[in-house]
Amino acid sequence: MTKPPSHRPVAAAPGTARLPGTPPVPARPPLMTRRLLLRFVTVIGASASFFLLLSVVPLYAERGGGDAGLATGALMLATVGGELATPRLVARFGYRSALAAGLALLGAPALVLTVGHGMAWIVGVCLLRGLGFALTVVAGGALTASLIPAERRGEGLALAGIVSGVPSLVGLPLGVWLASHVGFTPVCAAGGVAALAAMVVVPGLPGRERSAGRDAGVVAGLRGGALARPTAVFAATALGAGIIVTFLPVAVPSSLSGLVAAALFAQPATATVARWFAGRFGDRHGPGRLVLPGLLASSAGLLVTAATSSPVAVLAGVALFGAGFGVAQNATLTLMYARVPESGYGTVSALWNVAYDGGMGLGAVGFGAAAARAGYPAAFALAAAVMLVALAPAWRDR
Repeated sequence: MTKPPSHRPVAAAPGTARLPGTPPVPARPPLMTRRLLLRFVTVIGASASFFLLLSVVPLYAERGGGDAGLATGALMLATVGGELATPRLVARFGYRSALAAGLALLGAPALVLTVGHGMAWIVGVCLLRGLGFALTVVAGGALTASLIPAERRGEGLALAGIVSGVPSLVGLPLGVWLASHVGFTPVCAAGGVAALAAMVVVPGLPGRERSAGRDAGVVAGLRGGALARPTAVFAATALGAGIIVTFLPVAVPSSLSGLVAAALFAQPATATVARWFAGRFGDRHGPGRLVLPGLLASSAGLLVTAATSSPVAVLAGVALFGAGFGVAQNATLTLMYARVPESGYGTVSALWNVAYDGGMGLGAVGFGAAAARAGYPAAFALAAAVMLVALAPAWRDR
């Protein structure tokens, strides 16, 4: 095992002159560029479109007598399938084409969602939008990594996470509120326009990666431990994210409904802050040092949350989980990008996003079965223990 190199230059002590013949200390490359700002426009457009309608579409299906779970299931199924296929599409058609297609598939179906009311129509719209979202996150994620200097990759990816996270924090509650006050059609129109308007800046983005080589694909990426280990660790932490978002509102006593709202805000808020600090630390000392602490903090947070009747325990546990999850998000993704050439960025983006979505889905399904047998506190404790199966790969990458 080798120690990750530090990218931080050693500066001379204040008031001392550089010795003759000593090379100058290299300046850190700029993080914000015109192309990265354009990329952030597409991030905001895709995230706003996706999260505005994430809870609205199931509500629309239920109001029409349909199955809300089927709508969400179709969306996530298409998302995971699209994430697996996108690296090949990026390798063939390039970043711009894949990203533009993703924004179009995300936005155009939203504009016509309320034209029909049957479940077949709603599921069809969800399948198209899921595929579009997969294209935007995988192709867009690889493109983002290519636009960030390697010396500041952790910090840059943390900043990208903040840019994409704000629309999710605002869009989820705003979409439901707007649907109840102004109706479904205006909300769907807003979600469609948000994605389609972002297509305006796509021509200003790079078409293909700069380096030579061909993306090996998702399956090939999992054959080696370099990518498989951080993927497994992140998938384990994502189990907890799916559990908290899905089951915390029903696991906490109904008399503490205000606590649930505060906890569901605390989790992504602490994750966002932790992701930022993890990025800065990782750039200087190596992201591998943070993988194990991120996993342990996530598991510990879920264990503390098991005391569902205690407001203090729930808030503390969810906040601790959020911090660990944010660290794991940044550390695993940064580490994976550092282990491949630029031609492999599509594979990294796909693996990481599949781990995210798949982990959340498996966590929700498995926790539901465990809670039905043992109750919510025991299921939280069991889930915390299950997450520790990723200790071996996390220890290997420390």
